[in-house]
Amino acid sequence: MVLKAKVQRSIEIKNDALELGRVCRQILQDVTSDGFSEEEVFAIHLALEEVLVNALKHGNKNNSDKKINIEYNITKNKFEITVTDEGDGFEPEHVPDPRNDENLCKTSGRGMLLIRSYMDKVEYNEKGNSVLLVKNRAK
Repeated sequence: MVLKAKVQRSIEIKNDALELGRVCRQILQDVTSDGFSEEEVFAIHLALEEVLVNALKHGNKNNSDKKINIEYNITKNKFEITVTDEGDGFEPEHVPDPRNDENLCKTSGRGMLLIRSYMDKVEYNEKGNSVLLVKNRAK
């Protein structure tokens, strides 16, 4: 396997589902062509779709006047992406754990659980409108 040079991109998109799909496909093409394994690409795909949809729906509240900023890097060791919306933010620690008995029938929190399960690092900024995801490349 030949690893490419570092890929670093910054993209600002409209708060639009079609734009999200286009950017998601572009990012997945970059990680695939850079030699990430099928399992790693699968994990990135799931987490990426979830975080982008969260930015569109929950962060920007489906407001087409708002933007989503995406910055990502691909190095020989990892994929990292920061997704920032123009919303008011939230407190991730206050999202109910969907695995608890009292939350089993609630729909909130499942996406965050999925993201944390598939990524090696998940960090939110203080405001709660920006998230950093990191997926380490298998050695």
